[in-house]
Amino acid sequence: METQALLCLTLAFLFFSGTHSVTFTIKNNCPYTIWPGTLTGGGLPQLTPTGLELASGASLALDVSANWSGRMWARTQCSDANGKFSCGTANCGSGQVTCNGAGAIPPASLVEFTLNGSGGQDFYDVSLVDGFNLPLTITPKGGSASCQSTSCPGNVNQVCPPELAVKGSDGSLIVCKSACEAFNQSQYCCTGDFSTPDRCPPTQYSKVFKDQCPQAYSYAYDDKTSTFTCPTGANYLVTFCP
Repeated sequence: METQALLCLTLAFLFFSGTHSVTFTIKNNCPYTIWPGTLTGGGLPQLTPTGLELASGASLALDVSANWSGRMWARTQCSDANGKFSCGTANCGSGQVTCNGAGAIPPASLVEFTLNGSGGQDFYDVSLVDGFNLPLTITPKGGSASCQSTSCPGNVNQVCPPELAVKGSDGSLIVCKSACEAFNQSQYCCTGDFSTPDRCPPTQYSKVFKDQCPQAYSYAYDDKTSTFTCPTGANYLVTFCP
């Protein structure tokens, strides 16, 4: 009830202020409950809510300002033990269902948006730069015919190299780290002497991610095939486990 009330207040503010908004619909196609999280960038106020529980098959519409930028992800294997909420994958570390301005702890599959950016375009992408925990898609709704969907439909965990694999308490593989997180070396993180696109090409590890998810960012400089644009005015459907 508290979450619904806050959402109603947000919608009322947008209506009476005359501010154009964009609707994100977050849908859970996974056969289990997930806990989506949001993080707003650019110094803008955090969304309400910053984290929520979403049962299998359920969806939630979330209205944001037309100039919003930030990221979304989904946590899995969450529980509330002794009053402290935590998740097996993509935890935000807040100790609560809401993330309160904290981002996902890698590995985590991310969707990233900059609305009403350069040239009146929305910019969006699926990113595996921080590793992989769930497949997902972004689908523009109601915008120009030029607006394209993007996705990471493959299950990277099934082909994750052992040195990147993270297992759960039951011994099953639950997430796949990025090479940057696993090894913390400049050639994988595109830092230091490797901080330009020409000095930081794809690696054997980023290619594993790219083979499964050709449209997604597989490492920091994977822009050419991974950044999508749509004229401002569309709404967006974000689906986990498409």
